[in-house]
Amino acid sequence: MVDLKKFLLIAGPCAIESAEICNHVAGELAKIQRTHPEISIIFKSSADKANRSSLQSYRGLGMERGLEILFSVRERFGLPITTDFHTPDQAKAVGGVVDIIQIPAFLCRQTDMLQAAAKTGKIVSVKKGQFLSPADMRHVVEKLRAFGAKKIIQMERGTSFGYGNLVVDMRGLQIMRENRCPVVYDLTHSLQLPGIGANETRGAREFADTLARAAIGAGIDGLFIETHPNPDKALCDRETQLPLETIAERVDGYLKLHQTVKNLI
Repeated sequence: MVDLKKFLLIAGPCAIESAEICNHVAGELAKIQRTHPEISIIFKSSADKANRSSLQSYRGLGMERGLEILFSVRERFGLPITTDFHTPDQAKAVGGVVDIIQIPAFLCRQTDMLQAAAKTGKIVSVKKGQFLSPADMRHVVEKLRAFGAKKIIQMERGTSFGYGNLVVDMRGLQIMRENRCPVVYDLTHSLQLPGIGANETRGAREFADTLARAAIGAGIDGLFIETHPNPDKALCDRETQLPLETIAERVDGYLKLHQTVKNLI
């Protein structure tokens, strides 16, 4: 069960490459959950990533097989699960399996997508598009509520800054909280360098801790982190996924900072 009153950690490999990798990552996240009951960890991986840089880019194992693996992860490790969908007709199948249904950034204004997500009755996580101002998320949240969504998570993943770059306006995290629903910072995708690279998006993983600490200092309600046992060999987002072996230590540090910030507010 997802407790939106706790600090959220949404984490997992970018796309589902195999059941073995998902189980490996989920097992490590389950260990972190046991040592940090004060947070709520949700396992994330994409069954089918429709928004790829090229036709040669890896998309995943497909929605049907991907959902089977995600369901297995939840049953085996006891972690809530989330994944994204890309067309309104996928929402029913995805909503039947996940605890949180995720709307990709490029589709955050698509009314039919928002309606389909809300109709599942699940928690809806919606990423702010790279083309939107933080204040514009008010309209997205209003649509979801009008369609009956009761629990909504907003995600910040950076804003396009010229070509091939993203920036994160930390003021936007505060602005989005005015919508009265949790704000999660998508650390992984804000590290991207969109359009840089031949068949895949490049990234700047070396700035991960700097941006995570800044967002936590701004008072976020959670982090979204893609992690892989061997990021350099990952089939997608290899330059922005964080090494699995570093996640436990990173989470410890992030949570200490989060507690400090809470004590100051």
